[in-house]
Amino acid sequence: MSRPLLAFACIAALGAGGAAAQSTRPSGDIAAAVASSTRTPANRERDRYRHPVETLTFFGVKPTQTVVEFLPGGGWYTEILAPLVKGRGHYVALVPTSQADRLRTALAGKAAQYGDTPVHTVDFATGVSTIPAGTADVVLTFRNVHNLLMQDDPAVSGRVFKAFYAALKPGGVLGVVDHRLPEDMDTAREKTSGYIKRSTVVRLAQEAGFRLADESRINANAKDTHDHPNGVWTLPPTYQLKDQDRAKYAAIGESDRFTLKFVKPR
Repeated sequence: MSRPLLAFACIAALGAGGAAAQSTRPSGDIAAAVASSTRTPANRERDRYRHPVETLTFFGVKPTQTVVEFLPGGGWYTEILAPLVKGRGHYVALVPTSQADRLRTALAGKAAQYGDTPVHTVDFATGVSTIPAGTADVVLTFRNVHNLLMQDDPAVSGRVFKAFYAALKPGGVLGVVDHRLPEDMDTAREKTSGYIKRSTVVRLAQEAGFRLADESRINANAKDTHDHPNGVWTLPPTYQLKDQDRAKYAAIGESDRFTLKFVKPR
């Protein structure tokens, strides 16, 4: 079951000075979007691992904002975000050029539910994005930074983070959720396992100009040992080993994740 909506802690560990922990009251608009009957039942089943109400509330998402989602993938969060801002704000997808046409077709098929959902692109080779600079209130990326780190070109991740920075208004928020690689494990595993270190994401964001504003254990999973044969894809929902030790991995659940909130300085 999802954690109680009013009882999660946003634990901060910010730079050298740190910051006090704080609690955030969940938004009724977000809770309504997550509870909507238009969501796919299979997606709703994963709320217990992904805590969408708590996560979006932590990032400060509001229905009047321009919200950019980087690499929506199968659309798990799109199914919440696009209806949330429909008619009041704007949902924008950001993908590499090679994925744009396919995503536009998929989103067009859900126009009645999602409204206008423009698809913008970012060139991994240059970092140039088609999102007009300084127009986004929030940029969100869920379990995607590891994909950048697994590219052949090690500079891709830095370029994309700079594109996030350029897209945001001063004071805008970058929200990152990804699979946690413990700091004492070999960094080389970031290239193969799907797990990445919190410190790696903080470095990328700070090099792009962001300030780490807060972080939370909303999406942490103490059962995850981070050392599975096929990395994060061993666990649900992928179950890459198929029936091998399936009950064991089902009992662990989805991966241990960090949740980081960055801000573009004003």
